[in-house]
Amino acid sequence: MSAILEPEAITRSSTETATLCTHCATPVPAGLVKAGTATQFCCEGCRAVYQTIIGCGLAEYYRLRALGEEVATPVPTMGGTFASFDTDAFLALYTNRVETNRQIEFILEGVSCGACIWLIEKLPEVLPGVLEARLNLRAASVRVTWDANRVKLSAIAKLLARFGYQPHPAKGLDKQALVRQQERRMLIDIGLAFALMGNLMLISVALYAGWAGNMDATMTRFFRWLSVLLGVTSLAVPGRCFFINAWRSIRNRAANLDLPIAIALVAGGVGGAMNVLLDHAETYFDSLSMLVFLLLVGRYIQNRQQRRADAAVELLFSMMPSTVHVERDGQIVDLPGEALQVDDRVEIRSGELVPGDGCVLRGESTIDQSLLTGESEPVEITIGSKVFGGSLNRGRTIFVQLSAVGRQTRVGKLMELVEQGLAEKPAAMRFADRIGRWFIPGVCVAAAVTFAIWLRVSLSVALDHSMAMLIVTCPCVLGLATPLTMSVALGQLARRRILVKSAAALEQLAQAGTIAFDKTGTLTQGLPSVVGYEGDTRYQPMIAAIEAQVEHPIARAIARAYASAAINPAEIVEVTEPSHGGVGAFFHGQRFLIGSAAFIVSQQALLEKAPDGDRTSVFVAVDGNVVARIELEDQTRNDAGEAVRALSEMKWSVSMLSGDLESVAKRVGASVGIREAQIFAQTTPEEKLKWVRNSQREGKTVVMIGDGVNDAAALAAADVGIGVRGGAEASLAAADVYIATPGVMPVVDLIRTARRTMQIVRRNFAITLFYNVVAGTLAISGLMNPLVAAILMPLSSLTTISFATASARRKVGA
Repeated sequence: MSAILEPEAITRSSTETATLCTHCATPVPAGLVKAGTATQFCCEGCRAVYQTIIGCGLAEYYRLRALGEEVATPVPTMGGTFASFDTDAFLALYTNRVETNRQIEFILEGVSCGACIWLIEKLPEVLPGVLEARLNLRAASVRVTWDANRVKLSAIAKLLARFGYQPHPAKGLDKQALVRQQERRMLIDIGLAFALMGNLMLISVALYAGWAGNMDATMTRFFRWLSVLLGVTSLAVPGRCFFINAWRSIRNRAANLDLPIAIALVAGGVGGAMNVLLDHAETYFDSLSMLVFLLLVGRYIQNRQQRRADAAVELLFSMMPSTVHVERDGQIVDLPGEALQVDDRVEIRSGELVPGDGCVLRGESTIDQSLLTGESEPVEITIGSKVFGGSLNRGRTIFVQLSAVGRQTRVGKLMELVEQGLAEKPAAMRFADRIGRWFIPGVCVAAAVTFAIWLRVSLSVALDHSMAMLIVTCPCVLGLATPLTMSVALGQLARRRILVKSAAALEQLAQAGTIAFDKTGTLTQGLPSVVGYEGDTRYQPMIAAIEAQVEHPIARAIARAYASAAINPAEIVEVTEPSHGGVGAFFHGQRFLIGSAAFIVSQQALLEKAPDGDRTSVFVAVDGNVVARIELEDQTRNDAGEAVRALSEMKWSVSMLSGDLESVAKRVGASVGIREAQIFAQTTPEEKLKWVRNSQREGKTVVMIGDGVNDAAALAAADVGIGVRGGAEASLAAADVYIATPGVMPVVDLIRTARRTMQIVRRNFAITLFYNVVAGTLAISGLMNPLVAAILMPLSSLTTISFATASARRKVGA
């Protein structure tokens, strides 16, 4: 099995031969070139991949690849038969069931361009039994669904490897190790570039001093040729990444940011070598080595900033414990979270996260599961209670038998939707991509014009000014600042428990339109609370003690209201919960009945008094006589009115869609400042969906905010759907944004953040345009040399990116 070609090997080969590999387009070593043969290969791995692709009738891949952004790097075929992929242990650990089929996610080596998408997604046509293959180019991952009765997973993996994409199961893959390895390589290149630059600067000082002190001609030539040797080494080794990326862009006919840099380095290197050969003018290599060093440092810092933004977004996916305590053969052993399987029994200690969905086998505790269920207070659990992954155990140790792990848990499914949305590009990024395709060719044309203008003065001057043009112009905002700004905003929102599934949602929220709130659980607390008591207050302790033993929202509200007066629950006997709306119990020989009007059969004055239409009345009867009436209502959230006012000031048209009675809807709407004409009561899920679509036909940006299953269709249809804390799972899955913090003001914070983010993006476009016009003008006018350009280019990039990330962090964290 041949080794994967490293960039250093590619650079060495390019000096030996111009023959390119038919598959991967890298130079073929001279010893492997076969004269008179149309196809040439740099290794046996590329030959095997090429023969597989052609043999499967997929030659179209090579034509499509030429139109893409990059050329695939050569990947060897994998030895063995992937037999372990078919074992029960492997399938249980790395795959999921989808109805009657199975699904797995692979991380692939060698994925680089749009042609890879075309080739990999042809799997169902090439291999019977593969039902679907969906490639995420950004993450270099493919999700494969297959019929296990028709094809084995080992056959799928083997074919992917033969295509040139070596597969690795995504679950459990140490991505951080790959990041650290890449970072170490960059630091090594930076260190080597610095050492070469330092030596070249010393040689330059020696030459300048020699000219002043009449250095011997032989020694002068020695130093000049030494500078050529060190300079070429600087370009070929630490600077190789610029040439590799530029070569790919030329072959694919899609210019990238490294193309003008590579042209400038080649022009400077050739010019310097010619000057040494002809023994006149400067060598340029001291400036070129400094340029390589500064560019590498700038790129390293940019990558670090990008990784910090990615790490912020990764907070979305850090809701499961990395180590779990699993029962194995009667013993508790610590295992990585990825090793969990359905039906495992796990020990969850106080302060630990629940690793999956399941049922409590032993122990009693309190669980904070606000992420999915929205319970503002820890929930009491006991044997038989259901718990969900990502919940926090705040009480005693419990033992849970798992029914779902990983991506099959409730939180896992939600995070999967977030991950898919992050791969989508908003319009601002697509616009930057389109501009970038024309910007770089324009820079190359401008450099050619600059060279032609100054060639009349001298070749040396023309090279200097054209190099400065190529180096100083930088579309950084197009290639990095825009997505980085979006990533930082998403990551900071995630830190505040506002989970945005797609950067495109931020773009939509930055435009004022119409925003519709569901009532119950969104503008209101979603839970009833006691607002009035009429009758004999002597019974309040008994009422609280009875209701404390009933699992119902109204009962809990009454128990909370009079908890301070509650008597010993042991004195309450024979508590029963009849099915028709109430509870009965005995206290010291007295019969208590607590419930609705239909439940209480006595016709006393309190019962006959008509209750308010927008409140819930609960009656208390003792020995057949009604002695008290308790009024409850779902109160509005404390910040709802402030949020509605803030949205109106931001030019949003605020409406309320409620399935409740008109009297209730109007009372709540009026209390938070929504105009009566914008209050829609007794709306069904179908009517909410119809309202959203009608508003969209008017050309408005429509935002729907809700928490119930009845809101799911409207949330999915809206331009941006926002699910709030306490929402049903269906509404959270349909929403583009999930707000896991209580209240309505987080919606205002989200929209303000979206506006600020888009302001930063637009400002960065303006700054980049201004910078490039000024810098290009100075270069073409001869007022800038390559060294100044080499300093300005990374400084301008870092300034733009730092400003973007700092502004985004400051705004979101404000």
